[in-house]
Amino acid sequence: MAALHVAREAVADAAWSVDDLRDSALVVATSRGNAAGWLGPWPGRRPFKLMAASNTIHSEPATAVSIEFGITGPNHLLASGCAAGLDAVGIAMMMLRCGLARRALVVAVDLPLVPLLLDNYAASGILSSAFCPDPYRPGTDGFVPAEGAAAMAISIDEKPGPRLVHYGCNSDACDPVGIPKDGGRTPDLFAAGGPAPTAVCPHATGTAVQAMADPAALDRAFPSGKPTLHLLKPYVGHTIGASGLLESVILAAFLRGGTLPPNRSGAFAPDGFTLPETETPASGAVSKLSHGMGGHNALLTMLPG
Repeated sequence: MAALHVAREAVADAAWSVDDLRDSALVVATSRGNAAGWLGPWPGRRPFKLMAASNTIHSEPATAVSIEFGITGPNHLLASGCAAGLDAVGIAMMMLRCGLARRALVVAVDLPLVPLLLDNYAASGILSSAFCPDPYRPGTDGFVPAEGAAAMAISIDEKPGPRLVHYGCNSDACDPVGIPKDGGRTPDLFAAGGPAPTAVCPHATGTAVQAMADPAALDRAFPSGKPTLHLLKPYVGHTIGASGLLESVILAAFLRGGTLPPNRSGAFAPDGFTLPETETPASGAVSKLSHGMGGHNALLTMLPG
């Protein structure tokens, strides 16, 4: 199970003991729970007989992780589409700040890309018609799907390294699938609090509507002093519910070294914005944006450590 693999890596990186894990909080994110497991064969899945009776319950992945690690603190699974990964971090931050736990393990996973799921994405017209991972190029028409998982161990204890400083979310209340062409309420996320970012990792899926909405929202949010943009889906594809956390973990890895990730060479930049093609120093706050179908917008902001 990919969730268990990345969770082990995050726990090892944080050097948490069995006792540390016992009363930690756990928040797992996925776009659609364990629905993919019902839609087709999943031959690589590790048998977990204890879970056999609950295979139709969306919270199964969170339960499996809690059993594997002996986590007895608060336990949640979020299935908010492509925004799930950032929402999971945000909920974990709230738990720590209100005293429910001192530590939280956040896991995001979206597996597998079974044929029926891909066929439905294609029928919706949101898959790329050509393998061209350049989200803002003229004529872009869809995303490149990917399987992925990521985990992050967070704590109220002050430690060297990047810090999570702000989370926010809101809704466009506009369309069950699409995004307002002007970016909807995304700019309000930046106005609601947190430090102004010097760099932003936008959702940047490559769909036609996202290619229009992202620059419009960022233009409204930053009429002057625009942040640099750092697009990560051209490297990893769109991992749906795992994407927000996966890209945040990548950003955090660069921030540990005091830098920001480069963009793919030749990527098309929206008017007024720059897409650096080399690693650049991290000079301030860095924000990650995610958007789920139905107009769910989420923002996570970090500071270099």
